[in-house]
Amino acid sequence: MTTLHEPTVTTTPTELSVWPASTTEPRPGDLTVGGVPLAEVADRFGTPVYVLDEAEVRERCRTYRHVFPDAEVLYAAKAFLCRAVVHWMEEEGLGLDVCSAGELELAVTTGFPPEKIVLHGNAKSPRDLETALRLGVGRIVIDSPSEIARLAAAVGPDGRQKVMVRVVPGISAGGHDKIRTGTEDQKFGLSIRDGYAQHAIARILDQPQLELTGLHCHLGSQITSVKPYLAAVRRMVGLMARLHEQHGLVLPELDLGGGHGIAYRPGEEALDLTSLARKVRDELTGACAAAGIPVPRLIIEPGRAIVGPAGLALYHVLAVKRTGDHTFVAVDGGMSDNPRPALYGVRYAPRMIGRASAAPLAPVTVVGRHCEAGDVLAADVELPDDVRPGDLLAVPVAGAYHLSMASGYNLVGRPPVAAVHAGRARLLVRRESMDDIRSRDVGL
Repeated sequence: MTTLHEPTVTTTPTELSVWPASTTEPRPGDLTVGGVPLAEVADRFGTPVYVLDEAEVRERCRTYRHVFPDAEVLYAAKAFLCRAVVHWMEEEGLGLDVCSAGELELAVTTGFPPEKIVLHGNAKSPRDLETALRLGVGRIVIDSPSEIARLAAAVGPDGRQKVMVRVVPGISAGGHDKIRTGTEDQKFGLSIRDGYAQHAIARILDQPQLELTGLHCHLGSQITSVKPYLAAVRRMVGLMARLHEQHGLVLPELDLGGGHGIAYRPGEEALDLTSLARKVRDELTGACAAAGIPVPRLIIEPGRAIVGPAGLALYHVLAVKRTGDHTFVAVDGGMSDNPRPALYGVRYAPRMIGRASAAPLAPVTVVGRHCEAGDVLAADVELPDDVRPGDLLAVPVAGAYHLSMASGYNLVGRPPVAAVHAGRARLLVRRESMDDIRSRDVGL
């Protein structure tokens, strides 16, 4: 029953545009995702808690397979990985892109086929390579010249391992300087311009234990324009043509990486996947025809674009402090469960849930509980002017690079992950407890 204190209007579709498609508002102030009231999730699992909409994750996988029907789609596990996500990716027909022995072992011990996994990393440890070879990983992306001899020796004289070479195409793209990886001035890949990529490829061809299947590039993250990918296609095909001319080499695969941008707040731009797929396919076909080489199979590696919009984070308000012209709303999480605002200046659109408010919206800064002035989750956002301790805040688009980048700062413990689907909520990853923290502390 509606009270006199509840507003007569509910959330507009535009305001929910960055929330999972299953999000509804059955009553003013209450949101459900996957048929589960978010307030109930907070009551059951405590806060902070990450919530992941299983149907949204699966639908995003299907969208990629639909718009890229002839490509191999690899989920970038660094965005967020747990056993349930591994299972979802296998069921939806995606491969995996991993960056460590830990990610690789979690996937394979969950039952994921190792031949559908690609191992990345600019500085792979001996354990990374040993684990990849022992488990039979599909391909290893070589990122530096020193890896070539080490990998060939580890494979042994009677072995064979498929590899790719990560190439720096010299293209600047991405939402922040720290996540642009297609340029010459960062740690990833081998440069076309300086000839390092060509030299590494020639060395690989001299190693009978290594089978070069293709080239790889990754331009950066949060890219919302198709143009950088088209430029990358032209440069990568140009290199493939030179390799064909010099070595008679025909490479069957071209990996364009990921970095597909998503909207974090209503009104922000996201990468148009349908346009990307069509234009990349046309560019690749045309460039290969002009170069006189066969069209390689395309590989893409979305991560954030699959799980980011499917997740959200729930917090309880601990304190509201008004000082000068600023209002600070402090919550029971912060940079230990979401370091991205501090690292990249990412902006979110939190909203109060669990109760209706007739108070006008007012500008506030949502801050965390940690001992850092930079522990800010959302600066200059609008919340009801009567926000108070005990209120529940929800932050959408929290499925990628939250738990995977979470830390043990202040020993508060990393939050749990709950999946919602068809009216049910279930725990995927439990909360890190004080017993977990103490068990690692073995010295006095």
